[in-house]
This record gives sequence, C-alpha cells and structure tokens, in this order.
Amino acid sequence: MATPLPRLTLVIGGARSGKSRFAEDLATAHPAPWIYVATAEAHDDEMVERIAHHRKRRADGWVTVDAPRDLAAAVLAPTTGASVLLIDCLTLWLTNVMLGGGEVEDEQARLLDALASATVPVLAVSNEVGMGIVPDNALARAFRDAQGRLNAAVARQANYVVLMAAGLPLTLKAP
Repeated sequence: MATPLPRLTLVIGGARSGKSRFAEDLATAHPAPWIYVATAEAHDDEMVERIAHHRKRRADGWVTVDAPRDLAAAVLAPTTGASVLLIDCLTLWLTNVMLGGGEVEDEQARLLDALASATVPVLAVSNEVGMGIVPDNALARAFRDAQGRLNAAVARQANYVVLMAAGLPLTLKAP
C-alpha cells in the first residue's frame, strides 16, 4: 500500500525537469480515480501537441478538469471517490490570470484558501522561473516576480515540497 499523501504537495522545477511525471507517479500510487486539473490553453499547434502528449501518457482512471482561470473553484469542486487532485500547472494558470487582466493577489488568495479547504490531497506542479537572467521587459519581470511569490506562498502552505532537477527529485520540505 502506498504511503498516504500529505494534504498539499508542491512539485517545482524547470522546464522538462520531470515535474508532471513525478506528480502523476505520486498520484497513481493511490487508488483511482484521480483528478487532473489542467490549466493549459491550446492557443497554438505546439501547445496542442504538448496537451495531447500529457493526456496520452496518463493511465486510465484520470478524470480531467479544465480550469485555465478559475482554479480555486476546480480545487473546491466535489471529488466524489477521488483519492487525489493534481494541478498541472500553477505557472500556466498564473499566465492566464495575468494575461486575462485578473487581480493576481486576489486570485492567489482564493487559490490558497481553496488549497487549505480541499477534501482530498492535492499535488500542485509549478515552474521555477526565478533562477535565470532578469527578463528584458516589464511584463516578463512582473510575471517572474508574481510566479516567485506564488511558489513561495504555496511552498509555505505545503506539507511536502520537491524540486525536480534533471529528472531527479530533491526534497526541500518533508512531510
């Protein structure tokens, strides 16, 4: 039997570091069904391909919920029979909020409240975007800063935080 998941797990790392696969493996160690909250929107062919790849990789037993903007509502939705809820990913959600003109601080507060009230364990995937060069434009700098604040807030609330680097999980905060 799998080790019980803590209330909130954050899996963070760079692009293509293995974040999603690691989170999916944590989830599927528990009985199906599992809820996959997808925040991506397919605005171009490359994103259509990425979404298709993620869906194809997932085993039977996943229930996909699309929540590109109202992530808090998706986290609080009924989870009848589900053993875990996986959010993939906070970075795309934040992008959608910012580009959609949403109030980042308000939406972040709503999300943190929802995470605290979730009825099943939550696995949240997010990108670490603050380890590179300073972006050359105001929007990119605002995004990097907002993503850093979001990641820090979720990490403070999380019971378990894993940094993925080169496909390897590094525990930053243990349950």
